[in-house]
Amino acid sequence: MKQKIFTRTVWILCFISFFNDIGSEILIPVMPIYLKTIGFTALWIGILEGIAEAVAGISKGYFGKLSDQKGRRLPFVQWGYILSGFSKPLLALFTYPVWVLFVRIGDKLGKGLRTGARDAMLSSETIKEHKGKVFGLHRAMDTAGAAIGPLLALLFLYYYPGEYKTLFLLTFIPGIAVVALTLFIKEKPIAPSPDLKKGNFFSFFLYWKVAPAEYKKLVTGLLLFALFNSSDVFLLLMAKTAGMDDLHIIGVYVFYNLVYALFAYPLGSFADKIGMKKTFIFGLILFVIVYSGMAFLQNETMMYVLFFIYGIYAAATDGISKAWITNTIPHSETGTAIGFHASCGSIIAMISSTLAGLIWTLYNPSAMFLFSAAGVICTIVYLLFRKERIK
Repeated sequence: MKQKIFTRTVWILCFISFFNDIGSEILIPVMPIYLKTIGFTALWIGILEGIAEAVAGISKGYFGKLSDQKGRRLPFVQWGYILSGFSKPLLALFTYPVWVLFVRIGDKLGKGLRTGARDAMLSSETIKEHKGKVFGLHRAMDTAGAAIGPLLALLFLYYYPGEYKTLFLLTFIPGIAVVALTLFIKEKPIAPSPDLKKGNFFSFFLYWKVAPAEYKKLVTGLLLFALFNSSDVFLLLMAKTAGMDDLHIIGVYVFYNLVYALFAYPLGSFADKIGMKKTFIFGLILFVIVYSGMAFLQNETMMYVLFFIYGIYAAATDGISKAWITNTIPHSETGTAIGFHASCGSIIAMISSTLAGLIWTLYNPSAMFLFSAAGVICTIVYLLFRKERIK
């Protein structure tokens, strides 16, 4: 009997991510504006988002490991989405800085709570030969929501300008849909990992000592890439520097997400055929092209072409890297392995963005983009010439 590639659980998780990202991305265009209206300076906005992202990054490792130790995925998925879904609307209720900080941390903590367990659940629903397709479909649905969210926000604010609090409250709707969908997931029983010892909040970092050699080689390459992959904010800032107005900048961001969503599944399927490594390196080559092009950006048409390529790059790397990781480790350690990579990636992302900002400020934007492109070329060389069995 031929095995079904996309099970009921895979589809439910895909639609959960779709609705969750609609709720999250609705707030992307308005969050900085709203925070400024309640008294936040650019400095405090940066500190707030930095703390929130750090909490999300570190908690992914801890809760990923905990899901392996418990041999359970579903409770982490459910409570993670509940926490995020009901945190975002709370921003509309109070405007005190401490309250806003706690709400943002709650939202990001929910993301950390669910990520490792959810990706481990996706991995367990398929076989090695179809993981590219499964993770590709998930990224496609997730990113489709990320494209629709800002469009809904712009449409709402067009008819109701300045009604930011109402917009925050409306995120309850996709949040409720997400929580309701989690009730239909049926979890497969798994044996708790016997190799993962209990420890404190940061004990998941010890996984590096016991992780398979193939996993270590792969994650080293992925983290090397993360060191040169600064925040997408710099791409949008470059668009602003090139003279694009705010509406067009949001438009190019939506365009990028649509391209990403369109290509995520085909490239995931392609990776199953030719190998994760080849597909991922193809994505890195596109990254180098985009960042090199950004260094010499001249007009709006060139910006849209580069963001089109950037969308294909994201489709060829994001879900692929997760599928690739799950192919290098035992199933009972999937949550820990994905969480470890996500946590380390978050830490390095902060370093990367800080370094990019320094180069941008001390030299110029072109130097920053060329530095990142050169660093990713080094990552490609590392992945090409490392002796390893993973493909």
